[in-house]
Amino acid sequence: MRPKPLPALAAVVTVLAVSMPVAAAARTAPIPEGAQAAPGSFFGGRLPLSGRPVTTEVARGVTLTTMSLGAKDADDYWTVHVYLPATIDGPLNKAGTALGSEEIARRVAEAVRGKGFEPRLERVSSPAFADRPAGTLGWTVRVGRYATDAEASAALATVKAAGFAGGTRYTAQDGTDPGAPQKVHMISVDFREFRGSVGTDFGPTLNGTEKLTDLVAANRAVAGINAQWFYNSAPGGMYVKDGKLIGGATQGRGGIKLTKDGRRAEVDAYTAHVTMRVGKATVELDGVNRVPGEIWNCGGVGGDQPTEKPQHDLKCTDDSELVRFTPEWGVPPKGAGAEAVLDERGRVTAVNGSRGAAVPAGGSTIQATGESASWLLDRVKAGDRLKVRERVEDGRGHRVSLKRGTTILQVGPTLVRDGRVSVNAQADGLIREGDDQTFTYNWTLRANPRSMIGMDRDGRLMLVVVDGRRDGYSEGLGIAQTGELMKLLGAEEAMNLDGGGSSVLVTRDGGIVNRPSDATGQRSLGNVILVRP
Repeated sequence: MRPKPLPALAAVVTVLAVSMPVAAAARTAPIPEGAQAAPGSFFGGRLPLSGRPVTTEVARGVTLTTMSLGAKDADDYWTVHVYLPATIDGPLNKAGTALGSEEIARRVAEAVRGKGFEPRLERVSSPAFADRPAGTLGWTVRVGRYATDAEASAALATVKAAGFAGGTRYTAQDGTDPGAPQKVHMISVDFREFRGSVGTDFGPTLNGTEKLTDLVAANRAVAGINAQWFYNSAPGGMYVKDGKLIGGATQGRGGIKLTKDGRRAEVDAYTAHVTMRVGKATVELDGVNRVPGEIWNCGGVGGDQPTEKPQHDLKCTDDSELVRFTPEWGVPPKGAGAEAVLDERGRVTAVNGSRGAAVPAGGSTIQATGESASWLLDRVKAGDRLKVRERVEDGRGHRVSLKRGTTILQVGPTLVRDGRVSVNAQADGLIREGDDQTFTYNWTLRANPRSMIGMDRDGRLMLVVVDGRRDGYSEGLGIAQTGELMKLLGAEEAMNLDGGGSSVLVTRDGGIVNRPSDATGQRSLGNVILVRP
């Protein structure tokens, strides 16, 4: 939906200096005043700047700062990464896990050596998170050192021909090198000078994607950044836009709340409970504006398989659900089941034996599948008045007031809270349940492009992108290092946004600021964060 245009506001000019004092020939910079780094931290308490940051004015009170960190060195090379079987006696030519137990890794290394290669057995260590101590995540097997991906790919072909599975890896993207090359781009919004607002937007409907450049142009925005994960072409997780709940929660996962049109930011863990009263019975709805039966990132309210705990990028399922659709969604999905169509007063105008009716203006539909469909057909009839109630709670169990001008984006994980690096990797679902930790290794520990949002101690909003997957130019960061970077940039509160190929930062006059990692350029996105004049 397109927001109503804001009234014209007077603009005030300012140029925000970069928060780190940098000498002309300096390669590192001290932590901004007030920030602290723990001993032994990834960056050692200092940003490894390889040049002077460049700050330009984007609009009155809005600046863009680009920083180059680290540099390529002799420890950065391509290698063959041999995949491991899930079990000790699993077939090696069909192995699909990136790391495993030491016992399995040693078996594979011995087999690789037996074919005439010289394997390296390497331990992968996980950093400490707020809710999980540091420790060994698993073991990997690698072969060779190569200057280019092409050379590594040629070596991989010989390894596969010998009966193994694998891929290529660039060691600077292992997420363990604080001196690896990085390109950091930061939009800073100083509300003491900027008179506009910061909020979210999406295309004509939630069920669909659009490019950030198009949404920036359509809204005449000053700048923008990608926002939430999106699945089935729609944002995933709690989404509150201008005080209205239009996306259900991944229960207990991190999120950021923006109030006063972006002038205040608070990072916390959020839950949402949407209930519907039918006669004397009250039931909890499973979701809001998502495909019934598919719970991406898990963290549902009951009956989900294989888990009800958050698990990032994992699709849980439930064959019996009640899901609410609002006009923002667009055309609801069609299929077997049942549904109730409600007008703007909650009065049932129709009860259907299948799903897919249009949502009335100002109203909603309640779609039901499986046993829930039978329940709805037995309990609800045309003319009934259904009362739908919403309750959003923060991590302390306090009710969150959903007022106009309030945005909540549940993405995650949290990065900085109250001035301290705080990543709840376990609770936020970044650590996979079960023995296979390939996802945890690739997504959480290894370097990837990242997008972040935060606010510094002076109330300046920060929108940050770190480029990644571009060997020798910008490698990206692991999640723990992303939290430390935001703290070093001065964030008092910060949260991770969707990343990888979705990471994109745009200014009105400069277009795309960073280098998106997809070969095709910027992705179409489920929703975005915009700085509006």
